[in-house]
Amino acid sequence: MAFKFEDLRVWETAISLSAEVNVLVKTFPVEERYVLSSQFQRAADSVALNIAEGSTGQSNAEFKKFLGYSIRSGIEVISCLYLGRKRGIICDEDFSKLYTTYETLIIKIQALRNSF
Repeated sequence: MAFKFEDLRVWETAISLSAEVNVLVKTFPVEERYVLSSQFQRAADSVALNIAEGSTGQSNAEFKKFLGYSIRSGIEVISCLYLGRKRGIICDEDFSKLYTTYETLIIKIQALRNSF
């Protein structure tokens, strides 16, 4: 693999979770298409994109900064989960599954950031 991020498990997990979010938001009502659906998907994508972007920086400090952005995007995903559940468009099962996997991913990204 040509790029550093392609070897990172946190990036692979973020890509997989973004695909899961994509499947979920496609079940949202049409009126949420440009509201929660869009924000939710962009936040999920941003977790992986920031890991990738930061890994190509010229320093560990730069990578740490982008890992911080990735963590923030993960927290945004969790907030979107709460909004969706509150609006009655995310069931408890989907909420719990994604919440747990994002929580674990965020912890792993924090550990990677702290390793520098």
